[in-house]
Amino acid sequence: MTTKFLRPDWMRHSRLGRGRRKLQKWRRPRGRHSKIRRKRFGYPLKVMIGFSSPRKGLGEIEGLKPMLVHNIKEISALNKESIAIIAKRVGAKSKIEMIKVAQQKGIKIANIGGKK
Repeated sequence: MTTKFLRPDWMRHSRLGRGRRKLQKWRRPRGRHSKIRRKRFGYPLKVMIGFSSPRKGLGEIEGLKPMLVHNIKEISALNKESIAIIAKRVGAKSKIEMIKVAQQKGIKIANIGGKK
C-alpha cells in the first residue's frame, strides 16, 4: 500500500479541501509552527525523496506501456502488450470508431470516458 499525501490541515477548512477532493492535493508545509514541516510524531508524513515509486514500473498503466494514438491506422498497429490513450484532439465520431477497432483487436483504452 502506498502512502497518501494530503495537504496539511485539509480536514479543518473547506477552502483547503474538506469535502473538496480536488483541493486535497499535496502542498508543502511552510508555516513557522507547522508540525508536519517539523516532522512531529503523530502528524501526517511529509513528502520526501524516499517515498517515490520504483523506477521499473514508472509510466505504466495496469502494468502495460501506454501509447498515444491519433487515428485508426495507429490503433490497428498496436499489439496487446500496450494500452492505448486516445489523443485529446480526436473528435467523437473518430473516437467511437477507434474504440470499436480496439475492442475487435482486444486492446485496452485508458481514457474512454463517458457512458458510451
